[in-house]
Amino acid sequence: MPKRLLQVEDLWRIARPAQPTLSPDGSQVCLSVTTFDMEENKGASKLWLLSTFGGEPRALTQAGEKDASPQWSPDGRHIAFVAKRAGDEEPQLWVIAPDGGEARRVTRMPTGVAGIKWFPDSRRIAFISWVWPEARGWQDLTDRMREAKDSKVKAHVVEHATYRYWDHWLSDGRVPRLFIADITGERITDLFAGTPYELPCADPEGHHYDISPDGREIAFTFDPAPEKRFDHEYQLVALDLKDRKFRVLTRGSKLSNESPAYSPDGRCLAFLTRNLRRSAVAESRIAILDRKRGTARALPWTWDRSADAPLAWEAGSRSLVFAAESDARRSLFRWDLEDRKPQVAALGGTVTEFCVGGGAVAFVRSTMSTPPEVFCVTPSRGERRIDRFNDATMAGIPLGEVREYEIRGWNGEKVQMWVTFPPDFDPKRRWPLLHNIHGGPHSMWGDNFHFRWNNQALAAQGYVVACVNYHGSSSFGQRFIESIDCDWGRREFADVEAGTDFLLKKGWIDPKRLLAAGGSYGGYMVAWMNGHTDRYKAYVCHAGCFDWVSMFAGDVWYWLPKELGAWYWDDPKRVASQNPLAFVKRMKTPTLVIHGREDFRVPDGQGLAYYNTLKAKGVPARLVFFPDENHWILKPQNSRLWYGSSSPGWAAS
Repeated sequence: MPKRLLQVEDLWRIARPAQPTLSPDGSQVCLSVTTFDMEENKGASKLWLLSTFGGEPRALTQAGEKDASPQWSPDGRHIAFVAKRAGDEEPQLWVIAPDGGEARRVTRMPTGVAGIKWFPDSRRIAFISWVWPEARGWQDLTDRMREAKDSKVKAHVVEHATYRYWDHWLSDGRVPRLFIADITGERITDLFAGTPYELPCADPEGHHYDISPDGREIAFTFDPAPEKRFDHEYQLVALDLKDRKFRVLTRGSKLSNESPAYSPDGRCLAFLTRNLRRSAVAESRIAILDRKRGTARALPWTWDRSADAPLAWEAGSRSLVFAAESDARRSLFRWDLEDRKPQVAALGGTVTEFCVGGGAVAFVRSTMSTPPEVFCVTPSRGERRIDRFNDATMAGIPLGEVREYEIRGWNGEKVQMWVTFPPDFDPKRRWPLLHNIHGGPHSMWGDNFHFRWNNQALAAQGYVVACVNYHGSSSFGQRFIESIDCDWGRREFADVEAGTDFLLKKGWIDPKRLLAAGGSYGGYMVAWMNGHTDRYKAYVCHAGCFDWVSMFAGDVWYWLPKELGAWYWDDPKRVASQNPLAFVKRMKTPTLVIHGREDFRVPDGQGLAYYNTLKAKGVPARLVFFPDENHWILKPQNSRLWYGSSSPGWAAS
């Protein structure tokens, strides 16, 4: 009896564990697990407990639909989390005992709660909330939120450069601030009241601040420029909670500094630093601030990789744990401060989130062949998986083999490529080839179980799926990531073509059925390819960049001249040489164009202009437009359409 192949519905049956937090003794992990209902067209998140020694998982919460961001208290008596319950319009702070019982609400914050962290005394919790700086008291905040919701005028009035981000507006005058809540809920304090301080407006999270081990100080990330932007140099500021005085910790630094983390002994502050004056895609390095002396030193960066936030100290204050991309994977690393470079703590796949505590490290990891799984690492027992959330779902579903190749791309330089094969792959047959081109461009196709562009789901439709980590991709060193600066398109195109040539020589690819698909910068790449070759049977352009001039309608318009090498009015020829729009006359390959109306990173006019251009030229084209999606397809039923009727096979049969 033939086995059932992976379907898009299976992707939405897979539980998605995230945000682990360890108990102080390291014996248990609490995490949020999201599951989806295809018919209801939505997801629900609940908290679960896992033993690090093995055993069955236990559901900790049941009442909420969006229980997330659990944080274990230092004394082990409570787990704080963020949830929307009982008609809440904004997420609120809750606490629950690890042994179960009813969760207790802590806040009724009109503007919501995010990025929570416990104080060492286990009696107070810090959090982030977007508030109007001039608001006076909670009633004023409540009235402003209600007025904004009920107003018949929905216009956005702005005069600043940064006013949209991905899919939401930053135009109502609110800024992200830090607050402290007593767990009784009786007192909430705005730490930035009456000051110009705020957290970065680009997704402020818990790693943007930290609390000292004695609970007397908070260090946070701050953009000192009067007008905030996403590409500015950040600095670290410390707030003495007793005398309410602020001081800049990195004053005079010519680097961008962020994501502070206090050592357990309180002597040091670790943080990430970048030289944005040298490169807009400069690597993130780890620096250590001696709090007593006030001096900072960077760890010896002979390691040609970039560290990611957050940074987590281990007990003893001698080592840090962090995640970093390396060679198309995102692994965990441990850096002993006496060493010249970090050592691998958990290798392989893609680690999305992790936590440190009780002498253990817990993390969530996936590969191209396995959905997200939960692991724990201890010095005595090594690495072991501690969950079984998706075993039943994946049982009996065959997945295709994944191979890794090294090819010679642009200028004969080494380029890495993943290939996922159909589950029933037979090398004696001829198969269609589908390039799945990643976005960025300074990201990578990692060894992960990507839910929006799942290679196994695409391979199950009968494609050999190739993922080329072209020049400009992250995880292969700084020279490689900067290699396409001010010259987009050429090297990446040569790398993809080299991948095609390499696989054609294997003998099991049908040269008449070559396809390429990509989103965002990957969408730019397929539009670029359409103007440079006709060897492919069809393209899929999802949220693709079609014209760098009109891309100035996007939310990060000021980043483009740094990458393209010029403002479009100063050097139009240079910009045009990297622009798909300039090569429209050569385009003749059938293309499926997909876009979402709420996409502010690549505004929907990019997709509509590309589609209209192809129609005007008489090139076969199909438009799939989602009025309720942003840069990504996030709703289950929309995803089913995306994988189904939007398959690249529509024009390749």
